[in-house]
Amino acid sequence: MMHQKSINHNLKWSELIKVIKKEVVPALGCTEPISLALAAATAAKTLGLPVEKIQAKVSANLMKNGMGVTVPGTETTGLLIAAAVGAIGGDPEGQLEVLKTLTEKQIADAKCMVKEHRVELSIADVPNILFAQAQVFHGKQWARVTIADTHTNIIKIEKNDLTLFEASTEQDNTAEPIVYSLADLQMEDIFEFATEVPIEQIDFIHDAANLNISLSAEGMRGTYGLHIGATMNRQIETGLLPDGLLTQLLMRTTAASDARMGGANLPAMTNSGSGNQGITATMPVVVVAEYLKVDRETLIRALILSHMTAIYIHDKLPKLSALCAVTTAAMGAAAGMAWLLKRNIICVNMAISNMIGDVAGMICDGASNSCAMKVSTSAASAYKAVLMALDETRVTGNEGIVDENVDQSIKNLGQLACQGMTQTDAEILQIMLNKAIRKKLD
Repeated sequence: MMHQKSINHNLKWSELIKVIKKEVVPALGCTEPISLALAAATAAKTLGLPVEKIQAKVSANLMKNGMGVTVPGTETTGLLIAAAVGAIGGDPEGQLEVLKTLTEKQIADAKCMVKEHRVELSIADVPNILFAQAQVFHGKQWARVTIADTHTNIIKIEKNDLTLFEASTEQDNTAEPIVYSLADLQMEDIFEFATEVPIEQIDFIHDAANLNISLSAEGMRGTYGLHIGATMNRQIETGLLPDGLLTQLLMRTTAASDARMGGANLPAMTNSGSGNQGITATMPVVVVAEYLKVDRETLIRALILSHMTAIYIHDKLPKLSALCAVTTAAMGAAAGMAWLLKRNIICVNMAISNMIGDVAGMICDGASNSCAMKVSTSAASAYKAVLMALDETRVTGNEGIVDENVDQSIKNLGQLACQGMTQTDAEILQIMLNKAIRKKLD
């Protein structure tokens, strides 16, 4: 029986490793505009001629998440510039790092294209929450690429009325897509996996620490976004903030988000398709691990617990929604920090439950510099939730959407996002579009 149990564990663990490797990947820039840039870059490669004009269409949710974020290297916000630099200088093989090799001339040419109104953007009437389509033109010749459901999932490539690729009819035998279900997973399974899987099988997660630490250090220069991390650092010098563990945790985590949302030309390690979620699942754990002076293996297991918990919770949500998923990534961070400080699942589950009782329902009003504020709030909530759990205090099943069982609490949170906040999402987008219209009229 023990041998059979070991075999089952190995099979289950290998599947979870595939899930993490799919959902925790590097990305340069906010993933929604980057998805459109990837579509434009792939379309330009398919066209094989200099791009003279672009027509882009995106889903309402992608429009919301792409309107206010700075595209790396451009010092310019929005989807128009993302499409333009993707078409002119993007590397379609780069996936979420499609803009990694941009030159100054390519950026200047892209800005000229936008200024001359040769890039058009509209909302596509599609059922897909995540949808990005770019059609590029040279004279009467054109190519069009469509991405749907995930940020790099190309479902159709067309050129001059010919369909070159369509996902529903053509199989790519060289790269089998990773399809998974976490429906039967529970926090107990994640905890067991993170604490018992052979360390050499999960050592790759240390890359998340390396990338996001570098991004945080760049953000501390104070030249990106709202420079919240750098502002906090200055307030330490004035005496308005104590230089303790909580301040370091908030400052370094937020600085990484400052840099990412402010257009730093450095990749973030993502989680569930989001750089801010990857930062939030990584940096609080790193800071606490450094404070405790733990060894490499302990840090790796804490990061795996954090990132896998974040994936598990986000799996209950829509890909994009009105619920800010930085909060759910911070629930992963709470799990990782709780384990570092007290190595048992009861403390981990208490910390997650406390967070659900605290920040559930924080809205996502599009990707922008202010996302760093939400990262800061979520990281603070995670640390507070862990401190309560260490004191054996938790939000009980008698309060709000929290259940006595942590897995049911997570399901309740998913129900809130999937059903309760759909109208909220529509209203947020309408407010943002009305604001954009007023700015044009002014």
